[in-house]
Amino acid sequence: MSKDRQRPPEVGKRVCLWTVQEVYDWVRVCYPSRQAAFLLAIVNHSISGRALLRLTDSKLERMGVGQEQHKEILHDVMILRVHEELENLNDIVSVCSS
Repeated sequence: MSKDRQRPPEVGKRVCLWTVQEVYDWVRVCYPSRQAAFLLAIVNHSISGRALLRLTDSKLERMGVGQEQHKEILHDVMILRVHEELENLNDIVSVCSS
């Protein structure tokens, strides 16, 4: 992890339910000194939590996010995907055990 980057915050609300503003806030926390292009892309493309979870290298490139940030961003998005999948599995287990 680069020294100017913060650890991703703990996920409270389901990521798939995040608003564009919540995604924007998440980026501001995770990338405090190298965020301008990514923040602009989030606003310009209305990236909600659901869209954030579907980001890929090629989508980041088309959005104008610098190549040097892709690896870090996609790593953090992968962590968010794992949290989301765990929530989905917990929902399934809850329904099955009811």
